[in-house]
Amino acid sequence: MEHQKLKHFLLDALVMTGGAMAYAVCVNAFTAPNNIAAGGITGVATMLQYVFGTPIGLMVFLINLPIVIWGVVEIGYKLVVKTLAAIVLSSVMIDLFARFVPAYRGDPILVAIFAGVCEGIGLSLTFTRGATTGGTDLVARILGRRLPQLSMGKLMLAIDGIIVAASAFVYGSIENAMYACIVIFVSTSLIDSILYGTDVGTGKLFFVMSPQVREMGDRIMREVERGVTYLDSQGGYSKEPGQTLLCVVRRFEVYQVQSIIRAVDRNAFVVIGDAGEITGEGFKSVHPDDKSLKELWEALRAKKG
Repeated sequence: MEHQKLKHFLLDALVMTGGAMAYAVCVNAFTAPNNIAAGGITGVATMLQYVFGTPIGLMVFLINLPIVIWGVVEIGYKLVVKTLAAIVLSSVMIDLFARFVPAYRGDPILVAIFAGVCEGIGLSLTFTRGATTGGTDLVARILGRRLPQLSMGKLMLAIDGIIVAASAFVYGSIENAMYACIVIFVSTSLIDSILYGTDVGTGKLFFVMSPQVREMGDRIMREVERGVTYLDSQGGYSKEPGQTLLCVVRRFEVYQVQSIIRAVDRNAFVVIGDAGEITGEGFKSVHPDDKSLKELWEALRAKKG
């Protein structure tokens, strides 16, 4: 068991370091030298370097520090510890790579595209290990707990939108803000493709068959903070009764759930489907004027009677 934990820790460290390095190339080779602040805390730190000459990596860490503390209070230490590690790694790599990574100041479109590619690869590697780089995604997750009527995607878009709009004033160029939008688009598209394929559903639906679904469900509820449902089922071939775990998660939570399932039972039978629309607590809110099918059916019955 200890050997497995050590192997998992080393793999986390290796992959997250690779992600931080790719992200550092994005900042030092493409975005910072060309005055592009593509959202996030890194975008804020890039603007601060332009105005005050402060190191980007150091400012990323200092700005993220109170956000992480806020996250520990709101979400819990266990769910934030990997994010803190990713923040430290990316901050160190950004300032370290600033010493020797050459800046590219060629075609602005190429700058935006390759910046998005490097950022997408770096963030994808970080996300696959169940961490984030802090900043807007962590702020959006915390705010989402207090504003459940707003999706995390909308919160992130709003925060990044404010930062990109501010960059137009800081750099005195609307074109730079437009290039930042291209970086964000390429990055997020690449992240979706790497982590989940090219589908565009709003969530993922898990069906898990295993004798240990209860243990999996407890860990998913505790570590991912997603609800689960246990369905009574029976094997068609074995005729033996059992339970099937049903769970719906957001796209960026897929890897966490997969890791939990495999850690509990590597032989579990897992079906992952696309959820085109998810309404309810923790997802899209239901409009107060909407009626469920049951309510409509009851109304029709009452009218008929």
